[in-house]
Amino acid sequence: EGQLVESGGGLVRPGGSLRLSCAASGFTVDDYAIGWFRQAPGKEREGVSCISTTDGVTYYADSVKGRFTVSSDNAKNTVYLQMNSLKPEDTAVYFCNAYPPLSAYWGQGTQVTVSS
Repeated sequence: EGQLVESGGGLVRPGGSLRLSCAASGFTVDDYAIGWFRQAPGKEREGVSCISTTDGVTYYADSVKGRFTVSSDNAKNTVYLQMNSLKPEDTAVYFCNAYPPLSAYWGQGTQVTVSS
């Protein structure tokens, strides 16, 4: 059975950077497009970015465009989200999943907190 595990979150000051990792097991990341999603307290989960790991086509939500970069390392079966110029409004639990998402692949996520 397939699984995605997120890591790399933490506490960072505004303007700082983090790199999130999404490690896949039980399937290869080029079986699906892979998306990053986030859910802030009291808000619905939203899509942040996604990548087609077979041809490298990427998508970014307007709120993160120019600050976040999604990439994949198919040899490591891992997708990354490099987050720069972080803002307090980026505070959320970040998840990865197939895109469109599959219910079986929602994991625990990784907490990102941007605060001074």
